[in-house]
Amino acid sequence: MGRKRIGILTSGGDCAGLNAVIRAVVHHAMGNYDWEVLGICHATNGLMSRPPLVKHFDLDTVDPLLIAGGTILGTTNRGNPFAYPMSDGTVRDRTDEIIEGYRQLELDALIGVGGDGSLAILRKIAQQGGINLVGIPKTIDNDVGITERSIGFDTAVNIATEALDRLHFTAASHDRVMILEVMGRDAGHIALNAGISGGAHVILIPEIPYKLETLCNHIKKRQARGQNYSVVIVSEAVCTESGESVTKLEQFGECRLGGIGRYLADKITDRTGAETRVTTLGHVQRGGIPSPLDRLLASSFGVAAVEAIAEERYDCMVTWQNRQVVAVPITEAIATYQAVDPQDTLVKTARGLGVCFGD
Repeated sequence: MGRKRIGILTSGGDCAGLNAVIRAVVHHAMGNYDWEVLGICHATNGLMSRPPLVKHFDLDTVDPLLIAGGTILGTTNRGNPFAYPMSDGTVRDRTDEIIEGYRQLELDALIGVGGDGSLAILRKIAQQGGINLVGIPKTIDNDVGITERSIGFDTAVNIATEALDRLHFTAASHDRVMILEVMGRDAGHIALNAGISGGAHVILIPEIPYKLETLCNHIKKRQARGQNYSVVIVSEAVCTESGESVTKLEQFGECRLGGIGRYLADKITDRTGAETRVTTLGHVQRGGIPSPLDRLLASSFGVAAVEAIAEERYDCMVTWQNRQVVAVPITEAIATYQAVDPQDTLVKTARGLGVCFGD
């Protein structure tokens, strides 16, 4: 096997564990195969730059990356390269520039770390430009198809669980209803996992429609039993009772999910008389030191991605299935969206614990 030069980039939203992936790739590729590893800065934007923006790695400096949050390579979740917004207000297809950047760096393969949207874009570019691509799934939402876990999810659940732990005491001290709004995009995995782990009395997720009457009756029943406080966790994609998404306009004109906690607080107060407060975790869930599980997953995925390149298995994504890493075609990985199954074991577990889903 000849000496290879491989690139790695992180794309989409950041999360805990990305740096641990970079560390694992560098250790395995450089330490065991004597390959060169280049980090592509700011996702595909780094390949558009001239010269391409890269970081050079060596084995002596990557170890601290295991516990570092975010990504030292930088990332972006704005600007589709097939319709890239230009400064003059026009859009341009810049995929040829990305492909040329890959060629200028004389890379033999590229490891792309991203969610389903990023991986779909990277694959389309790779197919167009003959790029040898291996994907690694990362998202706090845990909604990438086929893989049981994605990098960043466990840390996000840990942070949400800790927030619930803290809210219990304030809720009990003041006889309040405390609502915690968490991320998750269109999937309720964070709310479901953290809700069970953090002892929430109500879990609201987009996959299970709710009724305000059912939700408020559950809180009233707790009050009647002398349990004068309740803790509610709600996923950001949960709609109003009439089915409307709750969104807010961001700085660059983007419409993002957020605000369902405030909507529910007003309704709960009106119908139960309970004093209600809302905590929105927002980007707190993305940052910080990765959990031990995310470090393990990132390390396993990084090593497996290098192995896939060594075996020249491209156009694949590494996944976690049945307690092992399995490489699958990227097309299969992004073909399905992994939402919460209403009949999922964890949903049944929550119901068995007396948790209300509002249905």
